[in-house]
Amino acid sequence: MKIMRNFITIVIAGLALSILIVFITTSDVTGSDDVTLIRFGHGAAEANERHLAVIKFKELVEERSQGTLKVEVYPNEQLGSEAEMIESVTFNDLQMVASSAFSQYDQRISVLELPYLFESYEEAWNVLDGEIGQAVAEPFLDYNLRIIAYFENGFRHVTANVQVEKPGDLRGLKIRTPEFPLSVSTFRAFGANPTPMAFGELYMALQQGTVDAQENPVANIYASRFNEVQDYLNLTSHQYFSLPVAISEEFWQSLTAEEKKIIENSAKEAAQFHRDLLRENEENMISELKASGMKIVEVDMEAFREKAITVYDSYKNRFGEEIINHILKAVE
Repeated sequence: MKIMRNFITIVIAGLALSILIVFITTSDVTGSDDVTLIRFGHGAAEANERHLAVIKFKELVEERSQGTLKVEVYPNEQLGSEAEMIESVTFNDLQMVASSAFSQYDQRISVLELPYLFESYEEAWNVLDGEIGQAVAEPFLDYNLRIIAYFENGFRHVTANVQVEKPGDLRGLKIRTPEFPLSVSTFRAFGANPTPMAFGELYMALQQGTVDAQENPVANIYASRFNEVQDYLNLTSHQYFSLPVAISEEFWQSLTAEEKKIIENSAKEAAQFHRDLLRENEENMISELKASGMKIVEVDMEAFREKAITVYDSYKNRFGEEIINHILKAVE
């Protein structure tokens, strides 16, 4: 009996020691005191290159910080619309966001989205990564938003169930646009009936005929399968949209100098990864959309440019000619 009691005592002691070892090991790996969590939201689907770029950012940050910085990614508007996610960052409820909806806080960033401003991706990147990109980002610090990189969104094109070769083909067409004043102004200038709507509602709106058409970069059209509800991809290239990546300024100031360096460098590297990936994939995506039955239409670009002049005149009156002339000079 004594031998049995000793054996049980030894077994219990062994189990207790095992539990203690597991607890200590787990604490070392997941202890919240040693890990800073970064919640990063964006509006694209998981199949979209934007999501792949954010995952690239996550991998770079976690590797370079040796796990002391952890990034949780929330795609596909899981945390609300793009505008709502930006608002969450202003309140520091969300640490980071990749979105095009920053003009709700300062419309001067919209100058980067003027119709037919850029003729190539390289022109756009040079402006975004230079003094102008920094200048348009600075006012957002007043809203607790620090823009640290510009991901890619690309040139935007019109999809519809009618062929669009010239602005007159858009006349009266109800087209979904983002909830941005410049997008609305651009399509009014083209003669369309712009209908702002959250991206998450768009597929069903096209399916049900709530809107007749929409405009987005090829990557968004492809990933969201708009070819299932639209017959024509009209290559208007009417606007270039960047995708600013912002971090909460309050959160940023809580980081060490080394952590800031890791996050900023990783964001810029992920941005170029995103740009290159989209450039590589865009031609293949158009080919696949065509193979699925979508008709690809080349448009009269000069006719669209002519209509866009009134948009420039309007924005020069609103913001002054200096910033627009500065950006036009940079493009040249």
